[in-house]
Amino acid sequence: MPAQVSGLSRYPIKGLSYEPLNSAALQAGRGVSGDRAFALALPATVFDERNPQPLSKFEFMVLARQEALARLNTSYDGSTGLLSVIDGTERLSANVHCAEGRAAIAAFFARFLPEDQKSSKPRLVTAANHCFTDVGVHSSELMNAISVLNLASVRDLEARIGERLDPRRFRANVLVEGLDPWVENEWLNHELMLGAVRCRGMRLTRRCPATEVNPDSATRDINVPRELMRFFGHIHLGIYLTVIEGGVLRIGDTVAAAS
Repeated sequence: MPAQVSGLSRYPIKGLSYEPLNSAALQAGRGVSGDRAFALALPATVFDERNPQPLSKFEFMVLARQEALARLNTSYDGSTGLLSVIDGTERLSANVHCAEGRAAIAAFFARFLPEDQKSSKPRLVTAANHCFTDVGVHSSELMNAISVLNLASVRDLEARIGERLDPRRFRANVLVEGLDPWVENEWLNHELMLGAVRCRGMRLTRRCPATEVNPDSATRDINVPRELMRFFGHIHLGIYLTVIEGGVLRIGDTVAAAS
């Protein structure tokens, strides 16, 4: 069986849960529409929504620092602006486009801040043509890249450490089945086809403490970067691609080197 796309997703709000997709309309030089469109800025973070500049992920609420975010079940309706969050028996439903809704969101997420910051509240931020991707600080091209995860590489790491690794730990846009393990490391500066979408390998994905967080228990249980370094001598798992020629990508589309 040829390699194929087995999963598609986006993360409307940085650090929160994913939205599964059946297809994604990709444009040249752009990432998945709606992916990392919002972020929760920490109280001390200076972010100008009228003149957005890429900032370190640690200027925002992220799993690498606030692992308890993993216990939240969130959804976002882009057509209405309604953000819904479930935390056990507690629920939030607020519109991101109005002041009252943003105030409710800030109050809800304030309890996830470190103790020394709880006197203030985080701020939900967004900006036109801006994505809160971790690698956006390196270039505008990387800000608009798509992240791809080779599931064979994940399983190879699982076999080495003797633990299951839920792919959700890696927060990728595209999951791929049917490849050899680690073949994605050879895609740098090479073109490939995701269905009808032509892409080029841009940067291997360096794994950070966010991958230590179990997406079901919201606890740190496996030090993924350390295990990668122990068995492979690096902390890369996955790759960022830039779209050269756009199209609609669907689950089941083949993945192959470009001719």
